[in-house]
Amino acid sequence: MASPATEVDAGGRAVRVTNPDRVIYEATDRTPEVTKLQVVEYYVAVGEGIVRALRERPTALERWPKGVHEGITLATRAGEHSDAFYQKRVPKGAPSYVETAAIAFPSGRVADEVCPTELAVVAWAAQMGTLTFHPWPVRRDRPDHPDEMRIDLDPYGATGFRDAVRVAGQARALLEDLGMRGFPKTSGNRGVHVYVRIEPRWEFVDVRHAAIAFGRELERRTTGVTTKWWKEERGDNIFVDYNQNARDRTIASAYSLRAKPGAPVSTPLGWDELDAVADPADLNLFTVPDRLAEHGDPHADIDAHAFSLEPLLELYDRQPEGEMPYPPDYPKMPGEPPRVQPSRKNALNWEDGAAG
Repeated sequence: MASPATEVDAGGRAVRVTNPDRVIYEATDRTPEVTKLQVVEYYVAVGEGIVRALRERPTALERWPKGVHEGITLATRAGEHSDAFYQKRVPKGAPSYVETAAIAFPSGRVADEVCPTELAVVAWAAQMGTLTFHPWPVRRDRPDHPDEMRIDLDPYGATGFRDAVRVAGQARALLEDLGMRGFPKTSGNRGVHVYVRIEPRWEFVDVRHAAIAFGRELERRTTGVTTKWWKEERGDNIFVDYNQNARDRTIASAYSLRAKPGAPVSTPLGWDELDAVADPADLNLFTVPDRLAEHGDPHADIDAHAFSLEPLLELYDRQPEGEMPYPPDYPKMPGEPPRVQPSRKNALNWEDGAAG
């Protein structure tokens, strides 16, 4: 028998939580089980940080309504059946306080996505089974002009979190040389994300080119880094995923839970704090609210900074390599090399810039 519904105060609004005792995360050897009510209460507890991360941004919802359990997988393609899925359009029956933003996908199709403006929207989404929030790097008043460049440092092969932290330190130094300031956070898994607020004067293609230039320069400055798109070429390196800056590519927001055992959180940190983290799993639903309450949000002043992309775009223009592959679901993009896996490359599909 389902447990009776309850209500949670989220920024002055009462949000109804059905089946509050449903187990969303099973117990691990380090953490107790987590119920649906605890997930909603977590987001209320980190309200200051999560609202800052999502406010006025079109946001896709990663929903796990049945919880994170063995056998449940996340659907990653439209029409694919799974008990966990991405919600890119506002659900029917959303409360009146849930506002939306119109966005355009690379295909040219358009949609209205959830656009959080207050904490109750986050709590409602959590009640709907949302564990991870995926905001676009734009505000809804300028949906085609990002205000954020995202540097995604993704361990590949034999590398791990501490390798990503080392490379993040090199990224910090490069940003400082460019006159920019980065705001780091854990990914909630093995990686590190660094956010850089930018002036909303450029389009997605420009921001992606800036991220490519940044990754290439990082490769030049230090070992253990790659921008190779094809997995077979990455080796044991930290992959700078420049395509996270392409249109409709998003990463977990600051303070988002991740669908991993132990309810880990993508956690904002100061640079010195990042260096001191031994295991990112220690930053989870049980520990992060106390960190925020005691120390405040390391990203509290992120919106006070907005930098020019011109130095990176000039660097991109000077680099001889040119354009790089887009994700496979994209239409063929101007100047893009053939989308052919290197091990399958041959003269017939590679000559004269033939499309992959």
